[in-house]
Amino acid sequence: MIKQIPNIFTLLNLICGCIAITFILQNGITIQADGQLIELSEKMWMASLFIAIAAVVDFLDGFVARLFNASSEMGKQLDSLADIVSFGVAPSMIIYQFLRMSFASNENGVNTTLLFLFPAFIIAAAGAYRLARFNLDTTQSFGFKGVPIPAVGLLVASMPLIYWNTESAFITNLFLSKWFLYALILALSWLMVSTLPLMALKFKNITLKDNLPKYILITFSILAALFFQWLAVPIIFIAYIILSLLFKNKTS
Repeated sequence: MIKQIPNIFTLLNLICGCIAITFILQNGITIQADGQLIELSEKMWMASLFIAIAAVVDFLDGFVARLFNASSEMGKQLDSLADIVSFGVAPSMIIYQFLRMSFASNENGVNTTLLFLFPAFIIAAAGAYRLARFNLDTTQSFGFKGVPIPAVGLLVASMPLIYWNTESAFITNLFLSKWFLYALILALSWLMVSTLPLMALKFKNITLKDNLPKYILITFSILAALFFQWLAVPIIFIAYIILSLLFKNKTS
């Protein structure tokens, strides 16, 4: 029974992803007579919360598995299945809703063909490919090839929180730009399926010499959170990629 505890955590990750999708679908889009958007997807920020909880649980299931010496091939596969829901499908649905809002803000936009909205699911497909490759690769213990799907999931999950808490018209307009959203889909999908050497936030030891980029990232993340609030998430994401590439010899 003890060996099943990590799998329970993994299934909780999956459940959080399902709850996140439920909140994403509970939107409140309303259109004025002149075709302008006046009320947006009011429940989507709750999805961000549950994706974040899924990320915490995803971290804990690995910790619990090591604690109870209960790692298994089944647990590894189950973890990937949960991740694709919480950090692939749910974030794709968030992008899908932002695309809907983007088109709905234009005249007759609510009648936009689904073909213009479906590219959002490329993120889920890229995430599934990345997870399948990860499961077959035994060399990604202390470094990753391509951006891990939880990082992408958390980045996308920050979008509703940023959008509904910003006072910047530039950011609001950016998030409602279909061209920005399409570019984001392509960029995040490519980052996941790429073989860029990126660091895993695991510590072989606590020495500064062996973990310098990780300590820099942690320090930068704390400062960014203090100064930029939710906007810190995409800033940290970019910093993570830059630091990984600058310290390529320390990412494996």
